[in-house]
Amino acid sequence: MRIGLLTDTHLPSTIRELWDEVRDIFTGVDLILHGGDIVSPRVLDWLDTIAPTLAARGNNDSGWDDPRVQDIHWLDLEGWRLAMIHDMEPEERPIEELKRYHLKGQHADIFITGHTHFERLDYRDGVLQMNTGSPTHPHLWSTRLGTVGLLDITQEKVEARIVRLGESAGLSNPGAEFFVEMKRG
Repeated sequence: MRIGLLTDTHLPSTIRELWDEVRDIFTGVDLILHGGDIVSPRVLDWLDTIAPTLAARGNNDSGWDDPRVQDIHWLDLEGWRLAMIHDMEPEERPIEELKRYHLKGQHADIFITGHTHFERLDYRDGVLQMNTGSPTHPHLWSTRLGTVGLLDITQEKVEARIVRLGESAGLSNPGAEFFVEMKRG
């Protein structure tokens, strides 16, 4: 199973849809997960034209409801348990503390978060922790190409990567690319 990941689109008024680069990277994915701060439901509609889409509710996602959006999404994928929540700051706290505070003590093999606009990909204490940054406002900079993520999941392993979308004309992309592999046992 291949999953496209993104967060913090904050679709600004200067663009009507996400970048074509997002569509290019997500072509062929089985599912898209949006880590929140969608801002406009039309983002989810656009993503749904690529693959079924689920999203976490971000702190900027008020005033509208959508059945695809929940405060926390729990997914069991190929025997791995994934939790997606918008904000787990500070993300570097011990895994057990993050579980206790944000997930009511429940276990997850994979944490998908957002909120910071900074990409993060770690494997620690048996948990893959992933924040894909932002495809539209990387590192809280002005509107420009940023980063998204991909998860390739089988029963045996999970491969996670953060992908830079490229450079916007005249604007650098501060995002970094990462890759982590997690295996069973």
